[in-house]
Amino acid sequence: MVDYTFPKDFWWGSAASATQTEGSDNGVTGETVWDRWFNEESNRFFDGVGPGQTSDFYHRYKEDIRNMKEIGHNSFRMSLSWARLIPGGTGEVNQDAIDFYNAVIDELLAQDIKPFVNLFHFDMPIELQDKGGWENREVIDAFADYAKVAFDLFGDRVKTWFTFNEPIVPVEGGYLYDFHYPNVVDAKRAIQVAYNTMIAHARVVKLYHANYEGDIGIVLNLTPSYPRSQNPADLKAAHICDLFFNRSFLDPAVLGEYPTDLINLLEAHGHLPETKVQDKALLKNNIIDILGVNYYQPRRVKAKEYLPNPYAPFMPDWFFDNYEMPGRKMNVYRGWEIYEKGVYDIMINLKENYNNIPSFISENGMGVQNEERFIKDGRIEDDYRIDFIKEHLKWIHKAAEEGCNVKGYHLWTFMDNWSWMNAYKNRYGFFAVDIETGERTAKKSASWIRDVSKQNGFNE
Repeated sequence: MVDYTFPKDFWWGSAASATQTEGSDNGVTGETVWDRWFNEESNRFFDGVGPGQTSDFYHRYKEDIRNMKEIGHNSFRMSLSWARLIPGGTGEVNQDAIDFYNAVIDELLAQDIKPFVNLFHFDMPIELQDKGGWENREVIDAFADYAKVAFDLFGDRVKTWFTFNEPIVPVEGGYLYDFHYPNVVDAKRAIQVAYNTMIAHARVVKLYHANYEGDIGIVLNLTPSYPRSQNPADLKAAHICDLFFNRSFLDPAVLGEYPTDLINLLEAHGHLPETKVQDKALLKNNIIDILGVNYYQPRRVKAKEYLPNPYAPFMPDWFFDNYEMPGRKMNVYRGWEIYEKGVYDIMINLKENYNNIPSFISENGMGVQNEERFIKDGRIEDDYRIDFIKEHLKWIHKAAEEGCNVKGYHLWTFMDNWSWMNAYKNRYGFFAVDIETGERTAKKSASWIRDVSKQNGFNE
């Protein structure tokens, strides 16, 4: 029997976002990019289901937080909706939202669950997107003002903050690959959005450190770039892929500067962003206290088969091709490879190259379609999810044993929720949610994680 005991005070919990759980039809709230896009192109959303109701955490948060306590959560990462707290993104603060978020935070604390609060999770107020979103530095000022409001209102009780969740996703989705609003395909603008996002991040880190007590960080979806082979051409492809998709946010957040290789590559192709002279010092002097790591799948790449079309838009994909490793393990519902060792490789990289920054797995999860197939005696027997979590936890345990500063594991997500364009196609939760009635039902994984949390580990 192998004993997998985790470090003392390990964080067991889950993560969710405002847009995906609160529902924009509930309470007083402003409009986000998601409301706009759904109104304009509902056909692009799975089954035509938009962000209106979602899983109704807005009305059922007490029940949900009691359920969190019941299954052993000692921490929970949520996000605030900028458009709910400050409809329109600037100006008057919404008392309705203050009351709601105060109640949620107080309920978490009453149940001995530590609230981790994230400020931005893909949900730009539409009025600010109409000004250019993160392309416009005015929006950086608005974000800093919003952050100050949040810190002033909730910072007496919330001591762990995050500026952004997966900031590369609005870049990829909104400005490169056409899967998020505003559906632009323009790498020059994408790179400016990515850069301005990190300036906004550093502004808020500076504000927090100067005026408040606690830790502030960022949540990044880190995806190791594995080369097909050790051939120098494949290694170079993986290196460039890593620069674009990991280090473009990781290096400025943790080390306070961009990789020289990335700067040189963008300069060679005429794609450097516009900067201001004070930006460099701002990034250098305002690094994070803690890093959230979202990990779902690896990225496997190889050298290009063919030269890029010179008439096609500049893309990161000019420098590598994706590679499908024969024999790989798959989550067929999501079309993602399952490679549990990826979490270990991320943690070793953070230890060796990023000052062993305090970090935790802030999202990891397995989305599965039609889970009703697995109902037995009224419960979804999601052994596949238990196996998925357990195999990742083994590698996290190994990383901790080898001195990596890994402090917790949060599943995506606590209960089935609305998922951007995919609505309820894939279910991720410890709790099933009946979309018609809103009823919550614990899956088998819920009782399993309760036991793991209780004993701070598991035996096998």
